[in-house]
Amino acid sequence: MTILQNSTGPTRDEVQAHRGASAVAPENTIAAFKAAADQGCKWIELDVALLKDGTAVVIHDVSIDRCSSSRGQLADLTAADLAGIDAGSWFSKTFSGEPLPTLESAIVSLGELGLNANVEIKQHAHHTSLAQLTETVHDQLRKRAAHTQVMISSFDGEALKAMHELDQGYDLAMLWSELPGGWPDRLASIPSSTIHLNYKALSFGFLEEARRRGVKVRAWTCNTPRLLAPFWEAGLTGVITDDPSLYLT
Repeated sequence: MTILQNSTGPTRDEVQAHRGASAVAPENTIAAFKAAADQGCKWIELDVALLKDGTAVVIHDVSIDRCSSSRGQLADLTAADLAGIDAGSWFSKTFSGEPLPTLESAIVSLGELGLNANVEIKQHAHHTSLAQLTETVHDQLRKRAAHTQVMISSFDGEALKAMHELDQGYDLAMLWSELPGGWPDRLASIPSSTIHLNYKALSFGFLEEARRRGVKVRAWTCNTPRLLAPFWEAGLTGVITDDPSLYLT
């Protein structure tokens, strides 16, 4: 595998908007995805988990407390509760009434906006099973527009393996906060050829080894471009950021 590198920064296709352009709009909402598209971003990262009734929703946390005007655990909510959840006004009155999106509605919006998605699978204790989560996500992703590309990421290697079993065509990215020992073997067992790593854990030695092995590396979540500047020439592939405009200007 050949990975093209840009010594001065990422290409446009290698800038991902973290939970949408979450620096300027409420995270994991259609508004944040639209903001990313307006900035010229091609890819957004979003989180997906299930409600009590198995509905797949786009949210990072196990509750709606932090990113909505309501309170409640995903384990206690159903699709019928979504109409009463304001996922925007906590960020700004400008976004008052912004809905908490289902994965289904998000997929439709991605197609309309011409965006691609890095779908991070969040495994929570209230999910009936890993199979329930991955099969639900897979079923929704199959409905995407033909021009919408997707990749799957997770901190849970078993989730990535399950998605691979459902569709071997998925591009899989292993998420790590710190690089574990024996990472090449762990990556190969998924199988994946991409790592999404906390930017604070980057090192020249790791990037050089990853490039030698044909492994792509994207850094999360860096909102200060100068901190990544030394790593592009060493083999860093891309970045996941709250503010894509920092890397797209």
